[in-house]
Amino acid sequence: MKTLMQAAALGLAMTTTIAMSAAIAQPAPPATETMFKATTFNLTATGETRLAPNMASISLGVMTEGKTAAEALTANATRMSAVMATLKRAGFAEKDIQTSNLSVNPQYRYVENQAPVLIGYQVSNQVTVVVRDLKKLGAAVDATVNAGANQVNGISFGLSDPSTAENVAREAAVRALTAKADLYARATGYRILRLVTLSEGGGYSPQPPMPMVAMAMRSEAKDASPVSAGELSVRVDITAVYELTR
Repeated sequence: MKTLMQAAALGLAMTTTIAMSAAIAQPAPPATETMFKATTFNLTATGETRLAPNMASISLGVMTEGKTAAEALTANATRMSAVMATLKRAGFAEKDIQTSNLSVNPQYRYVENQAPVLIGYQVSNQVTVVVRDLKKLGAAVDATVNAGANQVNGISFGLSDPSTAENVAREAAVRALTAKADLYARATGYRILRLVTLSEGGGYSPQPPMPMVAMAMRSEAKDASPVSAGELSVRVDITAVYELTR
């Protein structure tokens, strides 16, 4: 009798141990399984505002050539010094004038079946100028061309502080998202229980430079080159997950 009781107890202990081991070994359900027991909407919306830019950047420079690198560099330095002096006289601060490229390239003459022949050097010095008063933009381009700049490569418009425009776009995006969520809820017979997640993309991106043809000397011109700033678009994209209930 005692032996039978001991055997039964041992069997119960083994069963309990196996059950506990199975419970421990069983993996926990993934977090997404718990999340998707609820009915959710995953929606996106966009908010956008348009406004006039209040600043611009122009890329301009001087290209010179010479029989030697030293000759080309000297000529370039002379003309670029005149351009920089003109910009400073026009009221541009040193912090708003930045050298963006300086290159010295040998120039060759190519003849079929012959080795290239070195004929001289070409030096290019480019600067990017930030224009904080757009009324000065056309005059600045003209003045630098008259001072010796022979390359005007591009112009881009921007905002000195895009935060206000971004916030306007964010509010528009939230209104659009809320309206979309309410519409889907009504159409499917649900109501919004809560906002689960919200993420943002997009925002302000400076306008890429627009190419400009090189300008001729305008020493006789009375009016500045006309430049139209137009409008900028500031866009914010948002994505949200809403939990629903009946």
